[in-house]
Amino acid sequence: MSAEAMAALAAAGGTAVVQAAGTDAWQTVRQRIARLLGRQDAARESAELVRLDQTQAALAAGGAAGDGRRARWEGSWHTRLEMFLDALDDSARAAAAAQLTEIISLAQASASAVTAQPGGVAAGGDVNVRADNGAIAGNIVNVDGEVNLQTPLPLQQRD
Repeated sequence: MSAEAMAALAAAGGTAVVQAAGTDAWQTVRQRIARLLGRQDAARESAELVRLDQTQAALAAGGAAGDGRRARWEGSWHTRLEMFLDALDDSARAAAAAQLTEIISLAQASASAVTAQPGGVAAGGDVNVRADNGAIAGNIVNVDGEVNLQTPLPLQQRD
């Protein structure tokens, strides 16, 4: 694996950790990252779980500074993952890269999941809402005031 590919994979891994924090995928991503970095050592794995929990807590407390914190934590995990990959021999690095790629895919799938608040509409693609014959249509329509429905004027054909 080239240095550039390793850096790109580590950067994507750092982003994946931050993307997964606070999502349904967090527990799975958290466990798999800790297992990967722990290298079958229970004490190391526990230490990684603590770091991951600190990351999640800091991101949850983000408030107005959330974007800056996200970038900081992405950079931190990027560096951590890059150093981890760099310390491995070629065969172990290839295996770790495959595992990290799976974790990244899991986090990305969770980040792209479509959700809606109660009473809302969630769609993973286009939503077309159409009203005909003086009707009103919408996914959610809140009206505070008057609604005046008129039949639309017919389109005039041009010569």
